[in-house]
Amino acid sequence: MSSDVTSLIDRYCAVWNEPDEGHRRALLHAVWAENATYTDPRADTVGADALLAHIASIRASRPGAAIKRTTAVDHHHGIARFGWRVVEADGTPLPEGIDIAFLAPDETRIERIVGFFGPMAAI
Repeated sequence: MSSDVTSLIDRYCAVWNEPDEGHRRALLHAVWAENATYTDPRADTVGADALLAHIASIRASRPGAAIKRTTAVDHHHGIARFGWRVVEADGTPLPEGIDIAFLAPDETRIERIVGFFGPMAAI
């Protein structure tokens, strides 16, 4: 089932990279559970429409930028984590982040994403 979860996460990442609004909506609805939530340091959304609006605003602020998954997808008990990075249109990489995905019981949709920006700070 791990490869299925990796595929799910990759399809979720593709949503962020899709320039066409209608196609982006279709991609998100294929992976996003009803009333799923997305939370990061700058956003806290409920449902597909709110996440799509957030993605549109991020895409507008960084034209041509893309999300790249930077780690393997680590997954157990219906929870997955993966590293990612934004790469600007000119190829400039921004600091990495990590997302934690809570999956539907059948692991075919995402019910919640919690994202963090930047690397973990050493103590």
